[in-house]
Amino acid sequence: MSGQIKFHLDENASNAIAEGLRRRGIDVTTTPEEALLGADDEEQLAFALAQQRVIFTQDDDFLRLHQAGVVHAGIAYCHQGSRSIGEMIKTLTLIWEWIDPEDMRGQVEFI
Repeated sequence: MSGQIKFHLDENASNAIAEGLRRRGIDVTTTPEEALLGADDEEQLAFALAQQRVIFTQDDDFLRLHQAGVVHAGIAYCHQGSRSIGEMIKTLTLIWEWIDPEDMRGQVEFI
């Protein structure tokens, strides 16, 4: 159990998710906060990799980038509309509690 994972939320993720994770003491950045609005998916992944952050997204394009072999620090993916904000926060918290950042590198966790 590490508690060391840091997250980056892409522009489609609700700010309520960031707020919920921060209330639990989890280090989170968001696309608007990092002035990445309008940045393409590759730029988002490059930012997250440089910061050693697992990107949380509901955008299928990130799965295609993963399949194409783009290097990343980890992707937490949730299909749009399949989970409530509370469920997403709970699952991301479990990832943060139980998975080491090194084990997330290059991996996708489906929520």
